[in-house]
Amino acid sequence: MQPLVPVEALCKGRHFDGQIIILCVSWYTSFKLSLRDLVIMMADRGIPLTHTTILRWVQRYLPEFEKRWSRYARPVGGSWRMDETYIKVGGRWVYLYRAVDKVGWTGDFFLSGNRDVNAAKAFLRGAIEKARKPTKITLDAYAASHSAVREMKETGELSKGVTVRSSQYLNNLIEQGHRRVKQRIRPMLGFKRFDHAAVTISGIELAEKINKGQFKAASSGGGKRACCNCGVRRSPLDPIADT
Repeated sequence: MQPLVPVEALCKGRHFDGQIIILCVSWYTSFKLSLRDLVIMMADRGIPLTHTTILRWVQRYLPEFEKRWSRYARPVGGSWRMDETYIKVGGRWVYLYRAVDKVGWTGDFFLSGNRDVNAAKAFLRGAIEKARKPTKITLDAYAASHSAVREMKETGELSKGVTVRSSQYLNNLIEQGHRRVKQRIRPMLGFKRFDHAAVTISGIELAEKINKGQFKAASSGGGKRACCNCGVRRSPLDPIADT
């Protein structure tokens, strides 16, 4: 495991202190706030920012924070609930594939411009690489997802013993997860770029994982942490980001 650059070094040379950067990115991914909401909140604290500055911080630092937290991830279960929802990027609808295990822990997500067999396969391959191979997969009735699983079983990418089922009741768990993500996205008023959308959603998913206690370094209280001395929950970044 190669050492990572400390967060202080990542923020070195920036006009603003690293803790301000971490706080803005944390709040943006954790709460129902727009960039302009954050600008007002920081101005109330005597910190003049522009919304484009915060957007650059989000895109620059979220991948780095995710790398640090991923080292402490607990394994997800083998019984997956897989589903897709849609969000708007650049004025058109794109598809957000997600999977959770039977207790609601997030396995992975994948943003795709298409909803088809290839997109479902790409999602499953990424989820297997990041998490584990599933033993059961619960899907909705959409045929492309079933075809993707069947073809991956034929090629050996998935075990032939993987159980595939359709159950609206069992998939309620991931539908609830969709709602949490989309509620967080709604104040952002849509994304202009696909890559910006993918990075921002990764931060939202990371904050959700921390709240669910999916990391070994998370506190016993579900991963909730206090920010400095203000008592505000901070996620997804401190203090493990310094490791």
